[in-house]
Amino acid sequence: MTTNETILIIDDELQIRRLLEITLTASGYKTILAVNGKDGLVFSATHHPALIILDLGLPDLDGQEVLKKLRDWYRKPIIILSVRSAEEEIIRALDQGASDYLTKPFRTGELLARIRAALRSADGSPEATVLDFGSLTIDLVAHIAKKNQEVLKLTATEFSLLLLLAKNRGRVLTHKYLLREVWGYGYQEQTQYLRVFIAQLRKKIEDNPSRPSLLITESGVGYRFGE
Repeated sequence: MTTNETILIIDDELQIRRLLEITLTASGYKTILAVNGKDGLVFSATHHPALIILDLGLPDLDGQEVLKKLRDWYRKPIIILSVRSAEEEIIRALDQGASDYLTKPFRTGELLARIRAALRSADGSPEATVLDFGSLTIDLVAHIAKKNQEVLKLTATEFSLLLLLAKNRGRVLTHKYLLREVWGYGYQEQTQYLRVFIAQLRKKIEDNPSRPSLLITESGVGYRFGE
């Protein structure tokens, strides 16, 4: 497998860097390794990676600070890989522009899937007019969604929420972000709205709403549209 995509790994833990380097190289990616935040910032500017994997527990700069500095100019995906599992840390990182967040220990297969999803969403290709997810299709022009070729009866709000999640496929979107984008700034704390509409959407688009494969809950954080 050859991708020619370069991934920058910013992590001070030698074993993690080696594991990531071996895993990513075997999957066809090129890797650049940085052991601290300052090197990571320099390498991101000089090597122009397609994606960055960033640890938050760095020896010189806090990873949240590195993320904030990167987002001043870097527009490609950044995946946080950290032992920090507190909801406030995860939400803060996502709100500051992280594309995704995985906690250590992690499964390499899941990380690779998240990387593929992040790179797909940032590939710069012209936007398709129809998003195809197998049995589910979303027509951006006609403003309709179909399940097994049958038009779904969605409200305007349901369609807006589904489209926002689908266009950010693979990316974790926080509760506040979804509420702000779909309902407006005055609804950012109304998480019950979100739970109700997600439940309604799952009944309409999932093969098994009790075990969703498309609208995936990231507990305490938000939702992600699955692969």
